[in-house]
Amino acid sequence: MATAITPEHPANPDATALIAELDAHLTPLYRSESRHGFSVQKLIADAVAFFVIRDSGAPAGCGGIKLFGTEYGEIKRMWVRPEFRGKGYGKLMLDHLAAHARAHDVDILRLETGIHQHAAIRLYEREGFKRIPPFGNYRNDPVSLCYEKRFDARFRQP
Repeated sequence: MATAITPEHPANPDATALIAELDAHLTPLYRSESRHGFSVQKLIADAVAFFVIRDSGAPAGCGGIKLFGTEYGEIKRMWVRPEFRGKGYGKLMLDHLAAHARAHDVDILRLETGIHQHAAIRLYEREGFKRIPPFGNYRNDPVSLCYEKRFDARFRQP
């Protein structure tokens, strides 16, 4: 089985389909004011580096990262289609986004997720993300969790 992660424009059909599926999954779980996912237009406007993971050519998931200079990178729009779960694709994407950040001299990753995203929360915590107070434009919200992972700059990969 061939797996590949490639940079994709958020407006390409596979990327927009994945983003739409993520939105459809989140909409019944959270009020609109508690959903912070970027639209395709916002991903483009904010120059979010966006990637699609493919399983034998089929789009299986996506993820993006918005860099805030070298201060930190924020993980955005992480999603693995249900039929591709259990194959480690979430971790592969997270590792890919971390490598992208570190290649741009960013040693801190942050993200916001919802309390109902149990599998995502398990993944982030297993991968060393720690709970933090709201950051950036996020505010205290009972259904929102913020996380951060710091890398040791001495071990940055070239």
